[in-house]
Amino acid sequence: MGQSNTVRILDGNTFVVSEDTGDIEATPSEPTGLFSLDTRFLSTWVLTVNGERLNALSFDDLQYFESRFFLVPGMATHYIDAKLSIIRERAVGGSFREQLTILNHDERPVDLEIRMDAASDFADLFQVKDEILNKKGELYTEVETNELRLGYRRGNFRRETVISSSMAARYDSKGFAYTVHLEPNEQWHTAINVETHAVGPGGRDLRLGLRVHGNERLALQHDLEKWIADAPKVNSEHGRVASTYRRSLIDLAALRFSPLSLGGATLPAAGLPWFMTMFGRDSILTCLQTLPFTPHLSKTTLRILASLQGSRFDDFRDEDPGRILHEMRYGETAAFEEQPHSPYYGSVDATPLFVVLLDEYERWTGDVALVKELEQESRAALRWIDDYADLVGSGYIWYERRNTETGLENQCWKDSWDSISYRDGTLPPFPRATCEVQGYAYDAKIRAARMARLFWDDPEFADQLEREAAALKERFNRDWWVADGEYYALALDPEGRQCDTLSSNIGHLLWSGIVEPERAEKVAQHLVGPRLFSGWGVRTLAEGEVRYNPIGYHNGTIWPFDNSFIAWGLRRYGFAEEAATIASGILDAATYFDGRLPEAFGGYQRELTKFPVEYPTACSPQAWSTGTPLLLLRTMLGLEPHEGHLAVEPRLPIGMGRIEVLDIPGRWGRVDAFARGRIDLENLSD
Repeated sequence: MGQSNTVRILDGNTFVVSEDTGDIEATPSEPTGLFSLDTRFLSTWVLTVNGERLNALSFDDLQYFESRFFLVPGMATHYIDAKLSIIRERAVGGSFREQLTILNHDERPVDLEIRMDAASDFADLFQVKDEILNKKGELYTEVETNELRLGYRRGNFRRETVISSSMAARYDSKGFAYTVHLEPNEQWHTAINVETHAVGPGGRDLRLGLRVHGNERLALQHDLEKWIADAPKVNSEHGRVASTYRRSLIDLAALRFSPLSLGGATLPAAGLPWFMTMFGRDSILTCLQTLPFTPHLSKTTLRILASLQGSRFDDFRDEDPGRILHEMRYGETAAFEEQPHSPYYGSVDATPLFVVLLDEYERWTGDVALVKELEQESRAALRWIDDYADLVGSGYIWYERRNTETGLENQCWKDSWDSISYRDGTLPPFPRATCEVQGYAYDAKIRAARMARLFWDDPEFADQLEREAAALKERFNRDWWVADGEYYALALDPEGRQCDTLSSNIGHLLWSGIVEPERAEKVAQHLVGPRLFSGWGVRTLAEGEVRYNPIGYHNGTIWPFDNSFIAWGLRRYGFAEEAATIASGILDAATYFDGRLPEAFGGYQRELTKFPVEYPTACSPQAWSTGTPLLLLRTMLGLEPHEGHLAVEPRLPIGMGRIEVLDIPGRWGRVDAFARGRIDLENLSD
């Protein structure tokens, strides 16, 4: 089943993906069903009336956490004769509730047999993703008078789905049914509750499922309203900006995830359907994008990542002291160490980015207390950069997985198997060092020096970090510059040989500040030149490279998040025009996705396709794509904290019109920013 005919609702780590009728008929390889804590709790949820399947007249996504389906019995050709209509209203919030209403439009009474087939395979999300459903435990079903209990146990690991109804139902091992008599113009109604229960491998109750009754649905609605009300307001003459911003805010609310140890505090999960959990890199980068709008997400993210920071050497989890986690999972395969995500530390960039976020957060908020609270974790992260990440002894951050069975091969953000290559298309050996991570390390040292000097009362450490950063910058600009192309190499191999492909990663170097000023203009020209810039955005790999493919996951597609940081980097070095060009392309693309930018889309030339081409398996919504319009707003308006105040230096794309961002929170209280785009003089009519 493709994405086009699916309906998705979500609330953090819990989500439902169904057909447009509301039915769920999952296969082992499709992410359809009710999922929570990385487990599928419903794999079958099929409604019939008198043994007949239903067809959709329409469906509405009311909010991210609820949907409504309008159905009739029979095939599409029979719609005009339908004497019954069925409404399914669904809300998710921990678990989910479905309200079922049946209306009789006939002039005669009818007798109906209403049935819901229900089952669960309790598939681990990793098993669905890898298309391997190999359950080692026991499935069980318990039929009781007032409920149906579906379960799975493997030792002390247990997952259960408990189904009950407000109207009396007949439960059996494959679902439940009602016998209903309806007089003319009469309607029948029931509310079906589905609870999820989870017990960990040590017998610990991870979470009791929630019943989404009216009060909780109202609480979700009020929470969303408060979320929107607390965020800055965006008004624009160009409608796409304000509508895309609102869509991003709502999706960011939907993706808020509360880890079990946080007691209700939230951070952004990475993306639906595969990554509805905590990711170090994704959560940090999303927080950097959204800081001017939702700064409290950063505080939660920093605290939880600090609490789970690596403390030992563990080859299975690729863990080192001081290393920030990559991914945390709660499903069966993680619980029984069939994969290492409990948590897994195989990320080479999350650790320096942790330090970057802490400093950026303080610059915006003035929250000195958090900087002091996380001093030791920051120092441990910096020690990891110097003591454990330099696998070759060259002064750079390298990666090579120690878990060769289930660990990640590529531990940078471009983590697909073929994303790092030489110009001739061959793949380098391990360990590998990618360019953007060296920029993150440089930035982390510069920012940590500021924190050490101002807040940790350690000026000697600050001086040391600044010397190390200067040496890294000099070394990097010597070793990574591709002289015949005038850009920075994507990576180095362990012999110091350049992976000399032209890639979007060079834009992250501008953001980090590691680029020598005299080389910045050439880098900027590449980023908006025809090989990298498609008209919609910057491609991950330049057209003309051997491995270039406009729909290659990291070898030619356009990633909105990538472009937002590139635009930020261009602004840092004074290339406001180029940054505006990228912002305009990405925001134009967003209109074709109803304001919801996907994880990635095709890198085809804009003139060729006339619209952005969807990448077939892209996550949507996805956190750092959701954060992209927010960071682009920051770059277009030139919003930067400066000496305790908010500096504004706008440069909008031509034709953008006026933009207002009101009530921007920070250490300055709440302030407003205004900007007006330039007029396209060439296309003005007489």
